[in-house]
Amino acid sequence: MNLEGCRTLLTGAGSGIGRCLALALGARGARLVLVGRNATRLTEVAREIVRAGGYALAVAHDLSAPAGHDQLVLSATNRLGGIDLLINNAGVAGFGEFATEDPAGIDNLINTNITAPLLLTRAVLPAMLESGTGRIVNVGSILGSIGFPHFAAYSASKFALRGFSEALRRELAGSGIGVTYVAPRTTRTTLNSDTLYELSAASGTAVDDPATVAAIIVEAIAADRDEIYIGWPEKLAVRLNALLPRLISLAIGKQVAAARQLLRTTGPRPATAPSIDKYE
Repeated sequence: MNLEGCRTLLTGAGSGIGRCLALALGARGARLVLVGRNATRLTEVAREIVRAGGYALAVAHDLSAPAGHDQLVLSATNRLGGIDLLINNAGVAGFGEFATEDPAGIDNLINTNITAPLLLTRAVLPAMLESGTGRIVNVGSILGSIGFPHFAAYSASKFALRGFSEALRRELAGSGIGVTYVAPRTTRTTLNSDTLYELSAASGTAVDDPATVAAIIVEAIAADRDEIYIGWPEKLAVRLNALLPRLISLAIGKQVAAARQLLRTTGPRPATAPSIDKYE
């Protein structure tokens, strides 16, 4: 996909991977509408892109809300003159025992991580189908392929996003519209708690820099990739989990034990509030 002049709607653009994606796409000549809940941070990102000679507009919008997705797409379409690329990056995460999850937090997580991407995609598709071109990018997670303990609701939402991406890609075959699913591993963003980084350290799990992840995503878009899984040995774990799930269950025993110990001492990290960040 040619990113020069590419009319792009990007969610979760205020910080983390979203911010880095916005800057990287802006540097490649994409014209951007940046979406998130924090208007101040979005405006800062947009101004940084404009100062570098690019084009970006900030639109504050709560993606966990049950309505407004069609209007958001209409507004972005009017501002850009159309949408060539939709990147569903915004999301929330919850770390803790599922038995104690707040029901409101579960609603928020599902609305942000899966309902919003579905509704935004539905809103952009008619114009893309008419033009016979475009791309949908869904930023999922390695935990969308490996059901990980203490991330039950989050894993469920990312499994759904991965399935949606696969089904939609097959549905749109031959239409000229591509669907890219991206699965990062743990990434250092403000959304993640210190507890989660302690868990990563205790289990020896790598934590990626958001700029590195964003650069990989941008290259995947430019190359029209269907899927990309980020990180080793996580890529191998995804394949093994599909073939030998019991082996993975045994392999993650150390992480499970570490998570239980941390939860005893620090408590859960629930998804109680919407976020413009993405847990990676």
